[in-house]
Amino acid sequence: MAKITSVSPLAPESFPTLPVIPGVRFAAVEAGVRYQGRKDVMLALLDPGSVMVGVFTRSATRSANVLDCQAKIGLDSDAGAAIVVNSGNSNAFTGKAGEGSVAAICEAVAKITGLPAERVFTSSTGVIGERLPHDRIIAKLEDLNAQLDDKALDMAAKAIMTTDTFAKGATASVDIEGQRVHIAGIAKGSGMIAPDMATMLVYIFTDAKIGRADLQAMVSRINDKTFNCITVDSDTSTSDTLLMGATGTSGVDVTGEATFEAALHEVMQNLSHQVVKDGEGATKFVTVNVTGAASDADARTHALAIANSPLVKTAIAGEDPNWGRIVMAIGKSGAAADRDLLSIRFGDVQVAEHGWVAETYKEADGAALMKKPEIDITVDIGLGDGKATIWTCDLTHGYISINADYRS
Repeated sequence: MAKITSVSPLAPESFPTLPVIPGVRFAAVEAGVRYQGRKDVMLALLDPGSVMVGVFTRSATRSANVLDCQAKIGLDSDAGAAIVVNSGNSNAFTGKAGEGSVAAICEAVAKITGLPAERVFTSSTGVIGERLPHDRIIAKLEDLNAQLDDKALDMAAKAIMTTDTFAKGATASVDIEGQRVHIAGIAKGSGMIAPDMATMLVYIFTDAKIGRADLQAMVSRINDKTFNCITVDSDTSTSDTLLMGATGTSGVDVTGEATFEAALHEVMQNLSHQVVKDGEGATKFVTVNVTGAASDADARTHALAIANSPLVKTAIAGEDPNWGRIVMAIGKSGAAADRDLLSIRFGDVQVAEHGWVAETYKEADGAALMKKPEIDITVDIGLGDGKATIWTCDLTHGYISINADYRS
């Protein structure tokens, strides 16, 4: 595994204080799945009556863990639930052996917790193509179960890290009819480069009361505006998983509550931005806004073309306001565009308009803006009302160093 020598310069100043979510407890231990001298397996145990929902990678080569979670997530049950996550090994591209590892872990967790196996959800993150030493995880389940603590979510956040340089957490609360509802979440992710990529995992918990179908619809809606709008390197993971559990212990029904959905959106967007800010080797956090496209779909296509362009990303890393690379990315995207209608801004600096460099533009202004740690790029296509926002980071030599040494 590549040695991470420093924390991302875009990292938050500190890990947030996450509230206790009554009805769910956490534990993390050292199992030696791949790493030595650090916690690498976590367990979350949710009380009976909890609702579980999730969204997953659409990769055609998704892992055995993802396939198992997808098969279980739509089942209604009042039995409670468990989530087991290991880092260091993704259990992907491991054939029947991978399926066997998932089954063995689920059966062992079920035996120890008293849950049915179909209420045990697993995730694995790390190197692809190596068999998961699941016996090491199973050997630690008794310890995990004995150490469960409702205040240990921060410990779980550290246990799921791979090439991450900092643990990622976020929280929000909302008052509904005079009662407070809490949301807390953790995530991991910094790069997704084949064939040995780090992968994105997200776990969110709330004490709100809500039905599975309603919560699933809400999470899916928000996911499309948050995690599905970030990119570090354009590579889709085999293991991307977002699981959310609602314990209902607050007794507050949030079905149809816009304020709760807004709070959940806040948590998911915060976590998704932290993933980008920990992009392998990242030094800049970049917001790409596209407006005036023929449709929202076209706007998204254009925004992703800009955000994923190595030429755009390396120009940003070099603090070079090379707006010509933005023009290139728009032109190659495949979505509708007209050269003579394009307008480009870096922050509040008008760089180009009507298909040509703006008369007011000064290179020094663009260069000054590029020195900032957070940069906004806005492109108006000039064809319609379509719009989209994508968040990304720059591409530095650090990305190459981390991924060239990933398995060593």
